Amino acid sequence: MVRSLGQEPYFADRLTKQDTGHGVLLVAWQRGVAVGDVYIWLGAAEEPELRARLPGVALLTHLEVVPWRRNGGIGTELVWAAEERLLAEGHEQVALGVGLDNPGAQRLYQRLGYAEWPYGEVATTNVVYHPDGRQERQREMCRILVRKLG
Repeated sequence: MVRSLGQEPYFADRLTKQDTGHGVLLVAWQRGVAVGDVYIWLGAAEEPELRARLPGVALLTHLEVVPWRRNGGIGTELVWAAEERLLAEGHEQVALGVGLDNPGAQRLYQRLGYAEWPYGEVATTNVVYHPDGRQERQREMCRILVRKLG
């Protein structure tokens, strides 16, 4: 997985969180090569606005597809797989944040039925995982998109 997607510290962190029940890492594979991933965040949201307005709602985070496989439906399949899993576990809706500088991702999510919530943009935390294991937290303004499941 790390061979094609990189980010070893990120995946180590997410697999540790998965082991504690915090979330689930889904990975798309083609011919034995990891070509994309998404993390389903099941813990309480870090952002107070999300905790207040969407208590207990699962979040999709870190959806990515390797550059040479983009625009082939892999991102869509990862989102659908995450939604199916959440629905099977009894979740009624899901949310995610899209950076203001990523209109392509916003179009994808809107095409999949996500709608921007009416409470404005939210300052989220983007964690950069450095190869030496350091984690750098950066503020990122996001649009919050929500979708009802089922």
